[in-house]
Amino acid sequence: MPALQVVDAEIIVYRLFDFAYAADLVRAEAIWRQHTGASSARRTLRVTSPKAISYDVPPLVLPLEPVRLTLADGEVTATATARLYDFGVLTIAFSVTAGGCDWPGFTDRLNAVDAAIGPSSPHPVWSRINAELHEVLASALTRPARSILQEDYLVGVVRAFDAPIGAVALMERCDLVPLLSGERRALSEAARADLLRKRFSYYTDDLAVLTWDRAFIYEPRGDSDVLDVIEVANAQLLEMRYYDELLDDELPSMYDLVETTHRIGGLLSSRRFASLARRLYTLVAEVTELTEKVDNALQVTEDVYLARIYTAALDLFRVGTVSAAVDRKLAIIRDTYAALYEEASSSRAAAMEFIIVILILAEVLLALIRH
Repeated sequence: MPALQVVDAEIIVYRLFDFAYAADLVRAEAIWRQHTGASSARRTLRVTSPKAISYDVPPLVLPLEPVRLTLADGEVTATATARLYDFGVLTIAFSVTAGGCDWPGFTDRLNAVDAAIGPSSPHPVWSRINAELHEVLASALTRPARSILQEDYLVGVVRAFDAPIGAVALMERCDLVPLLSGERRALSEAARADLLRKRFSYYTDDLAVLTWDRAFIYEPRGDSDVLDVIEVANAQLLEMRYYDELLDDELPSMYDLVETTHRIGGLLSSRRFASLARRLYTLVAEVTELTEKVDNALQVTEDVYLARIYTAALDLFRVGTVSAAVDRKLAIIRDTYAALYEEASSSRAAAMEFIIVILILAEVLLALIRH
């Protein structure tokens, strides 16, 4: 059969940055309006009922200037937007229209966009926009971050072919593997099956297929909720990776501080133990607060379809694995805090006993002198 013609489609490239410890979205919205004169908005899921699934705190959407991209077959203009989450993640997205071609042409266009601005491309536009937004929104950010941690994702979205088609027929007529893998050579049957494993349909004529770094979405009704769910899962992965690396760096220094405090000893050791314990408690409290906020970024209650896609995305991105690693390291720090607190209490008790003994001896000595 002849290849399907793609009539209405777009290719979206996401890059997510660890932007700050936290962001005041109300203040950021006011700053953006004052700086650009353009209106911003809070993102909400378009189709799904807020009772079924909703953001805990809707991210702030910031419209950006269009960007010119050079692809293999010429220049294109990409629309650009940014989204700022209250837990400090910034998403920058570029969208390129891709209609008016057959299915192989759509796949080639997606791979061309990936080559021009994807993770392997040194295109400076990402760092430039990131730096500009840091400068503009600085007063709305708590502890702005310059972390090198990033996450990327690429999505091909088709809203209409030249004829209506169902999900099953689409899978039969269009080879999704080159689009989802970026590979030009034929893959093994096991690799193909693994790539197509996470696929979902709600109606007979829609389809969402997710992989680690790419997705394909066929949505003739223009629903963007699946895109939003995938973005939130990527944001959660980025933040969990940040806290995992933060605790990786913290644990060796914690061990060194504990060893140094033990080695110094002396009458003031209880104060040193208490000071170190307070520092560890503050770290645990901060990381726990932010990780809980990240875990609750999206509240899923009744929408089974989006819940399945959200769970699949978290599983694919291994968010649970990274989160479990963060929890283990937090548990180590909590245990160390408890041990330090107990040692500080013991040191204080020993110091008090020593002082009492000295006072008793002084009292006895004074009594003997008077006698």
